[in-house]
Amino acid sequence: MSQNDLLSSALSKIHNAEKVAKRECEVKSSKMIKKVLEIMNEKGYIGGFKQIDDGKGGLLLVSLIGKVNKCGGVKPRYPLKVDDFEKFEKRYLIAKGFGMLIISTTKGIMTHDDAKKNNLGGKLLAYCY
Repeated sequence: MSQNDLLSSALSKIHNAEKVAKRECEVKSSKMIKKVLEIMNEKGYIGGFKQIDDGKGGLLLVSLIGKVNKCGGVKPRYPLKVDDFEKFEKRYLIAKGFGMLIISTTKGIMTHDDAKKNNLGGKLLAYCY
């Protein structure tokens, strides 16, 4: 892992805290991480998050509800066409229709289902199930 892939380290912190049944965990803040957490919150994987000012870049306090089985960042960030989704769903998700891939598209960060509906490709950022 590169020395500062914030998204991957935030997701592995969440995964590790979830494994030891913690109620919350702190991750570094960035626009991309906030957007990914918003999507995870919408889909019911986490119980929400709030910004904490630490005098530096800021932190996010993520409340965990025990729904994340596994999540992580994807390196390298593969470029995806609409017809590639199936291949990457098989690679990163454990069953069809279970979990989500998080994609960065020209219309913003969204799940692979939303990207399929809007017929958009993009870069694969993360997965969660």
